[in-house]
Amino acid sequence: MSVWWFITTLAITAFFSSPAYAYDSNPLQDICVAVNDTQASVFVNGKICKDPNLAKADDFFVSGLNVSGSAVPGFGFASKFVNVNNMPGLNSLGISIARAVLEPQGLVPLHTHPRATELMTVLEGTVYSGFLVPDAVSFFKSRLFSKILNPGDVFVFPIGLMHFQYNLGRKKVTMLASYNSQNPGIVTIPSSISTSNPPIISDVLAKGFQLSTTEIAELQKKFS
Repeated sequence: MSVWWFITTLAITAFFSSPAYAYDSNPLQDICVAVNDTQASVFVNGKICKDPNLAKADDFFVSGLNVSGSAVPGFGFASKFVNVNNMPGLNSLGISIARAVLEPQGLVPLHTHPRATELMTVLEGTVYSGFLVPDAVSFFKSRLFSKILNPGDVFVFPIGLMHFQYNLGRKKVTMLASYNSQNPGIVTIPSSISTSNPPIISDVLAKGFQLSTTEIAELQKKFS
């Protein structure tokens, strides 16, 4: 009897002291409002799956990543993404890719990818890039990890952390970025804060940035 008591006690102790902890899985959609409707459609990573018998090769193919994508006014860069929205075959595979071209002094401003780590490879040009890690002691501070990158250099941005890329040279910069998500998402910090809908009240922004409401109004005009 004492042996079984010992085994039971050991099992219970191991369970509660195990280093493996349960946790919520990462969200697969930006928002998901609960609905008490048993007839509602079920989504997988935000997409309804096609009947496998109807799949074709073009579902797993995209062309044109060798040319620049859509230009972003005011920042001097253009980007083109290959994700689940233009390659349906990526659904549930957890991967995507993007091409970015920066003009001289072009900037990809501080931004995050809420659902993915980014692995960036420089193909041509010289780029200054980095990411911010919150300070463990004071949330008012952060630590900058940055490098000056040249062709063939690879840099990684951990999931959810703010990062940037800036063209230091006189030639265009071309980069490829890989993501461990079919739809990594992007939140551009300056514009997201300044142009939310509905807008954040000026007093909140003024106090947060330690600026006057007049200065905040000028900032919002720049991104409107």
